[in-house]
Amino acid sequence: MVDVSRTSDPPEAEDVAPTQDWDGATLRSTCNDWVLVARDRLADAARDGLWTQVFDVLQEHPQFANTSRPGGASLFTPLHQAAHHGASADVIEGLLRVRAWRTARNARGERPVDTARRKGNTSSVALLEPEAVAPIPITALAGVQAHFHDVIRGRAAEQVREHQLRLPELEPMTEFPLRQRFWFAVPGMYGGFVYWLEQAGDDARLVTESWCRVAGGSGQRHAVTATGQEMVAEGFV
Repeated sequence: MVDVSRTSDPPEAEDVAPTQDWDGATLRSTCNDWVLVARDRLADAARDGLWTQVFDVLQEHPQFANTSRPGGASLFTPLHQAAHHGASADVIEGLLRVRAWRTARNARGERPVDTARRKGNTSSVALLEPEAVAPIPITALAGVQAHFHDVIRGRAAEQVREHQLRLPELEPMTEFPLRQRFWFAVPGMYGGFVYWLEQAGDDARLVTESWCRVAGGSGQRHAVTATGQEMVAEGFV
């Protein structure tokens, strides 16, 4: 089984926060044993509202702050569960401090704030309302995302199909300043994709670098907009 938490170390930019992980694993067979144990512990604790246990897991594995149970159907993150339970402000603020995404979507297409509204937990709504630091109109964001997915499939279509990967959704990027790095590890690729926004708004522009760490010179850099994508550099790493 593959450890998809980090199959390679993405580069860090000096002026942004540590890389955010998009964990696309949906099949339990994709994940390493320790990943399954940690993510099951986290999912169980969040489902049961055991917030001390949730934070214990996240202290050890902060990269799982926005994950759901491997093989699960709901795609509830810990923040979705907090919204579902009507958890206290202290719990929600604690999850936000470990960089839980307000814009993460579950299988119903709900953000945590939507889950809170559906459950009638109105006291949570103000804390869960997304704050767009790098706003992008929904149509532009959808276009950039579609073309980014084309880049991923162009480089790793076989791995995406084999592991039924959930490809990165870009809405969480709007919660962060420009140039915040995100990382999508691809099992079987021995590498993956680091990506960031260079420009927001109607003319949003995403840059992504991808590589296989066992193949010298495999690096490619693509620029992606709502209207298309192009490779702008290759042969590095």
